Amino acid sequence: MKNDKNKIVYSGIQPTGILHIGNYFGALKNFVVLQNQYKCYFTIVDLHSLATNFDPKEKLKQIMSLAMDYLAIGLDPKRCTIFVQSHVPEVAELAWIFNCITPIKELERMTQFKDKALRQKKNVNMGLFDYPVLQAADILLFKAGLVPVGEDQVQHVELTRDIAKWFNARFGETFSLPEALLTESPRIMSLTEPLHKMSKSMGEKSYIALTDDAKTINEKISKAVTEPSGVIDEKKIKDNPGMMGAYNLLEMLRLLGNKKQYDRFRKMKKISYKDLKKAVAHELADHFELFRKHRAVLEKSPAKVQKILEIGARSARLEAVKTIEEVRKKIGIR
Repeated sequence: MKNDKNKIVYSGIQPTGILHIGNYFGALKNFVVLQNQYKCYFTIVDLHSLATNFDPKEKLKQIMSLAMDYLAIGLDPKRCTIFVQSHVPEVAELAWIFNCITPIKELERMTQFKDKALRQKKNVNMGLFDYPVLQAADILLFKAGLVPVGEDQVQHVELTRDIAKWFNARFGETFSLPEALLTESPRIMSLTEPLHKMSKSMGEKSYIALTDDAKTINEKISKAVTEPSGVIDEKKIKDNPGMMGAYNLLEMLRLLGNKKQYDRFRKMKKISYKDLKKAVAHELADHFELFRKHRAVLEKSPAKVQKILEIGARSARLEAVKTIEEVRKKIGIR
């Protein structure tokens, strides 16, 4: 990946509670690498999170918790801009302007809306439907050229490009077209339901939280679903929960970087799942030990974390105001 500080990267995570290792391997690990290669904006997308079922009493705690996760995992406010989405009101203004040029039929094509609507059938709100437009405003407000996403989010980046084209065609050249940055984004599966992606909605025993201590990790991994034969057939893992569960543990070992252990288990004709689970639990506890220590320090200094977010918001708004002033002038409401 080329080192180019002139290229702008934008990405964010919703503050919805504890992060798990799926969040780490899917996003946070890449964020830490990207901050050394590009000009990066990493945000806590609290406005997006309002479209889900949430408790107002917990939202501020969740925002602060995610900020601590960002910092503890290695994001450096001297190398990237970290801020809370709602602290930059220009995002919402630009989203409304984009709403006025985005055809409804384009939003109806978004597959993630259908998936999210199924998960919260009693709260299928306009925020879920309009999520991609707010995301486009996030990206284009900062003139981002690269958006690190998994394959499931590529459709949203394509819509962002379309919105930029529609705006440019109607009001004059304003936005460049961002590109999806497809970094490695492995799917970590649930420990209890291995045919499904790891998710907090499946219960505490289904995921490894970044804050879990060694004892908790060992207990959860020891009870992870595997199949009895000790043989993994990669042609059958999509239909076999136990086989996928065992394969998932092997993938964790690979992603954690212990190639020697990974190769040893892969070469076994019959795997001892007890030994595999012990190895994975040890690697997980060791890998996130420094994160847990850093986070414990940050938990004692919430004012410091809040200050970082305030500085980040001020820095982000300097760029946001420039863009929104340009947009206002183009559409005639300045």
